[in-house]
Amino acid sequence: MPLSDDQPHTRTRLPVAEQSSYPSARQSRPVRTLMTVLVVVTLLVLAISFANRGKADPNGAATSSGDSASAPAAGGTGGSSTGGTAPSGQQPVTTTGNGIANGFPHTDQGAQSAATNYAVAIGSADMFRTDARHAIVATVADPAVVAALQARLDQGFGGDTAARYGLDAQGKAPKGLTFVSRTVPVGAKPVGYTESDAKVEVWCTGLTGIAGERSTQPVTENWFTLTLSLRWTGGDWKLTDFARAQGPAPVPADQQAATAEEITGAVQQFGGFRYAR
Repeated sequence: MPLSDDQPHTRTRLPVAEQSSYPSARQSRPVRTLMTVLVVVTLLVLAISFANRGKADPNGAATSSGDSASAPAAGGTGGSSTGGTAPSGQQPVTTTGNGIANGFPHTDQGAQSAATNYAVAIGSADMFRTDARHAIVATVADPAVVAALQARLDQGFGGDTAARYGLDAQGKAPKGLTFVSRTVPVGAKPVGYTESDAKVEVWCTGLTGIAGERSTQPVTENWFTLTLSLRWTGGDWKLTDFARAQGPAPVPADQQAATAEEITGAVQQFGGFRYAR
């Protein structure tokens, strides 16, 4: 039977033991709040610590233990480095010979830098001109193999090869046209290293062809890998042999090709680089 609101209300008094339990429950809430704050602060500190592990110091060396193992210490003569994706290594060399960098460090990374610069030199348009080709070979090659390497490159860049690109016997393009041959390194990988010998693979993209309105050999892009063998001689890394393999080539971009005039202007206005790692 429902009770009427007019009836008097009854107050129930709890036992003393039951009343004392309520204040203790209310007092435990600040403790739980404090614990929650401490947990959140701890997690934030750990997150910041992990985020800072991969940052580089002012000298460019990674501070995390994983990154520090990817490259030998500057000035060392240790074995092959395992880091391949991130730029690393010493400052670029400042000396040159015949316009080609020289005086590379006697290290694994010094060998990579030498191989990369030599790849640019032996992939340049100058290699199609006899006098310039001989000067390049004399600059980059081990004196013990200059004659053999020069004969091989004379066969590879002269005669039929030059004619196939529409060049004359001196390696010059027809009047009003510009011959293009550039090798652009994308990365280097050591595949063998001792204090006296090194072998380096250089992944490259290249531009080859003749630019101009009347050209029948338009400039094209290709991807290839050069394997260069080096020897430490005369206080520098020198080339003893090289081989070329196609690829790896990425998927071509959906991009409109430049006009002959634009390519000619780009080749004449944009200079190349020296490389060091």
